[in-house]
Amino acid sequence: MSSTRIDPTRNTTGSRHKQGAGARRGKPKPGMHIEKRQIVQTTASKLRDLILACAPETQIGSLNEIAERLGVGIVTVQQAARILEHEGLLAVRRGPGGGYYGTRPDEAALERSVAAYMRVHGSSLRETWAITTLLDCEMVPAAARCTDEELRAALKALCERIDTCDTEDERIALEDDFHKLLFKMDRRPLFELLARVATQFYKSRHLPPLFRGDDGVAAWKSGRRQILEAILKRDEALARFEAERHRQDVLTRMETTEWAS
Repeated sequence: MSSTRIDPTRNTTGSRHKQGAGARRGKPKPGMHIEKRQIVQTTASKLRDLILACAPETQIGSLNEIAERLGVGIVTVQQAARILEHEGLLAVRRGPGGGYYGTRPDEAALERSVAAYMRVHGSSLRETWAITTLLDCEMVPAAARCTDEELRAALKALCERIDTCDTEDERIALEDDFHKLLFKMDRRPLFELLARVATQFYKSRHLPPLFRGDDGVAAWKSGRRQILEAILKRDEALARFEAERHRQDVLTRMETTEWAS
């Protein structure tokens, strides 16, 4: 009859202890989630660069191709792709010819997002115009450096319109046309976005004219003419001076009850 000898030096529960230790080692370490988020954000940044380096609607590649190109796993790419889809920079298409395609966000949607941010955080009209007139103080002298004769001719025609702007609607239309020209003479997309949002923000409030009465209209006409003429003279220092003087006039006029909030 054979008997099984028991080795007294053997820990019969050793395997269970090892399994338990292994399971404990498999738990996420502190900071691991943060590290994963950083990897996803880095991947999103690299993918964003790839997209913006190509024309809109360009196929960036398949999921596996992008993962191999960026040196990360497909799950990381999928998580990064969701970020860029939300930003309006990426479209995922399935089926024949499918893959990841670079897109561009809708400008109107961007404007609505900025306008919503301003409303949520209680931005005032004074804050809005303080920013936009400050932008003008950079855009106006930059426009004086513009050498495009077609744009300068359009600016001259705009200057000749000033005396005919006797109604608020006519003055708003001239302001809109003036800023469109400024953004063509010195391309600054962020400035343009903020200016458009500020204009819509102002129009939605239906407030009385900032330059009111005969004196106010005359002051607006004089201020705008001086700025446009300084640009046409290609006098950068004078253009900045006139823009800053106009800004101060605007901020002073906003110190009324209707414009205080």
